[in-house]
Amino acid sequence: METETTRTRGPAQGVTEPITGTADSTAGTADSATGSADSAGTKADACASAPTTHPRPNGQDHYTISEVVAFIGLTAHTLRWYERIGLMPHIDRSHTGQRRYRNRDLDWLTFVGKLRLTGMPVADMVRYAELVREGEHTFTERHELLEQTRRDVRTRIAELQDTLAVLDYKINFYADARPASERP
Repeated sequence: METETTRTRGPAQGVTEPITGTADSTAGTADSATGSADSAGTKADACASAPTTHPRPNGQDHYTISEVVAFIGLTAHTLRWYERIGLMPHIDRSHTGQRRYRNRDLDWLTFVGKLRLTGMPVADMVRYAELVREGEHTFTERHELLEQTRRDVRTRIAELQDTLAVLDYKINFYADARPASERP
């Protein structure tokens, strides 16, 4: 999305949801701990994964789909699919119809990439994007969705830590079972 300006998808659907900001335990949720807000008093959505710098400064940030592919690492097909299913907001077009991505789109794609890494289902990511477009009155629902995702991630981390402990045990078992002449 964007850092401080309102992006509109249609009449009366402006959304301000910056994803840059400080990292905290509620990254991706409304930053009530710091009370951060833009100049209009709108609460900001913080995301620790937002890039600190963009390839081009705001105002000169018109990227083709191939440039976005190079910066973000997704395929052009995936970018088009994200737009088709509603995961991406409206993408501006050039006079010839080519997609023109902005820095805010790169930030949003970075955030979506983090959501993908959490294992969040695509349907939930699309729901989150819809809630963002609907406006501030959806902060509670967005917060709940991200809280559930965080619980799921913590559960997966605990499962992986248990798995790692088993692997460590087996590795140590085999290391101790080697003849003394083969040990480092």
